[in-house]
Amino acid sequence: MGSGHDSSQDDLLAHVLVPVANETDAEKTAMALEPYDPDHVTALHVVEKGEGVPDKTPVEQSEELAAESSTAVRRVFPDADDHTAYARNVVGAIFEAADDVDASAVAYRARGGNRLMQFLSGDHSLKLVTRADRPVIALPRTETDE
Repeated sequence: MGSGHDSSQDDLLAHVLVPVANETDAEKTAMALEPYDPDHVTALHVVEKGEGVPDKTPVEQSEELAAESSTAVRRVFPDADDHTAYARNVVGAIFEAADDVDASAVAYRARGGNRLMQFLSGDHSLKLVTRADRPVIALPRTETDE
């Protein structure tokens, strides 16, 4: 770690799980995380499964999106691992993946959207930070994210 980090930051940034939605989101999220110099990064893509209803996108398309997302993260963190989860509950899948990879923290970049979109999506950010069993790092957004 860089000399500017103290031991609590070292522990926090030992293994960061980074949920990403697509290639663009993965690139922006990785770039936002880069200045914090985490020891290890795992990119997570959650394929939303319908459980009795049709999937939002075909599994093959979702798996291709996951691969593109992981590649984008590796452009910033070449040694990053990737993890794909299949679930209906995105936030629950993030927590399960954090357990699976033994992540020290979850780092995400809020994707924004208007209040209606946040309401319809169940505001994943709110659930992520209020139900977490480990630190959740909300990465800063830039003006180009708006």
